[in-house]
Amino acid sequence: MSISRRQFLKGASVAGAVAATPFSISKAVAANKELKIYAWAGYITDEMLADFKAKTGINATFTPYGTNDELMNSLRATDGTGFDIIMPTVDRVPGYVDYDLVQPLDTTRIKWDGCLDSAMSGSEVGGVVEGKRYFAPSDWGTEAIAYHKDYADVDPKNLSYGDLWKPEHAGGVTVRGHSALVGIGLWLEKMGKLPFPLLESYKSEKAMRANFDVILKEAVAHKDMIAQFWSTENEAQGAFRTNGAVIGQTWDSTAFKLGEEGEPIAYGAPKEGALAWMEGFVIPKNANNVDAVYEFINWYYTPEAGAMFVKATGYNSTAKGASELLPESTKAFFNNSYSQQDLANLWWWPIQEPWYVALRNEYQDRYLSA
Repeated sequence: MSISRRQFLKGASVAGAVAATPFSISKAVAANKELKIYAWAGYITDEMLADFKAKTGINATFTPYGTNDELMNSLRATDGTGFDIIMPTVDRVPGYVDYDLVQPLDTTRIKWDGCLDSAMSGSEVGGVVEGKRYFAPSDWGTEAIAYHKDYADVDPKNLSYGDLWKPEHAGGVTVRGHSALVGIGLWLEKMGKLPFPLLESYKSEKAMRANFDVILKEAVAHKDMIAQFWSTENEAQGAFRTNGAVIGQTWDSTAFKLGEEGEPIAYGAPKEGALAWMEGFVIPKNANNVDAVYEFINWYYTPEAGAMFVKATGYNSTAKGASELLPESTKAFFNNSYSQQDLANLWWWPIQEPWYVALRNEYQDRYLSA
């Protein structure tokens, strides 16, 4: 996904400079037919649902999930039935296509003028499979270093994934199992201690096992420093609130939401590169209300809807003009978290094929049970 790095951030930096196409309601949609949304916990608020209904007449319900694996398992269990729209990360989309769980988008029905051009080009790897687009970009964010301003022993201008494992942080670290292994891998790679470049792990089982055997050994050596493992947003926040964490590898939203509550938690990108991801709208194979899905996507690609999403989550919307409508505190968090060099150095999650996910989960289980 390296092609998306500079292009994507260049487009994001001028998001407010282009006005979105005015929203219009498709008269073909039956207003009394309910739209069933299955998305990440906290992504769809009552305010958003009310605004969507006010502008389209469509009732929508929201069911939350906490992880990509939970989403995948739910769809596999029902053969892509039960929901009209989902929000996976772009690197996982080819896996949904392989399992025949999703359908291509009718790109002529989407008002792409409201979406950042950089997000469109950046999502071609993963979001377009065999020439068909399955993915309409909705948001992007990072996983990097969250730390307590008073108690963490770090240099904000020279952060590293290795900072997590300083002796001073013993008993005060929070990480997510599988992505902590990647963070450790980037740290070891920077020091020349991996047998293969880390990205090779996503291309062959041989390279993956060779690298992750080294990574797992390092991770287990520091496991006694963990205050709490997290797998969902609420768990990550809880690690800092109640379980003694002073530093962690978390999503940007974790630090943003804690900061909004007045907690002295800062966020920054390590020199090895913040783990960057993009999410978007995808239609399950057996969706029951496809017409309303396109209405929802077009509603989202307006500055007002995009801004509502950012205020709810702390992530970055792909809707043009959304950044212009954000509170000053949200703008300040972004500017304080990333330098221009950090943005140019993002480490975009590669496509995670089903074989890789199975191996990744194997190593995560070994890490958690060690």
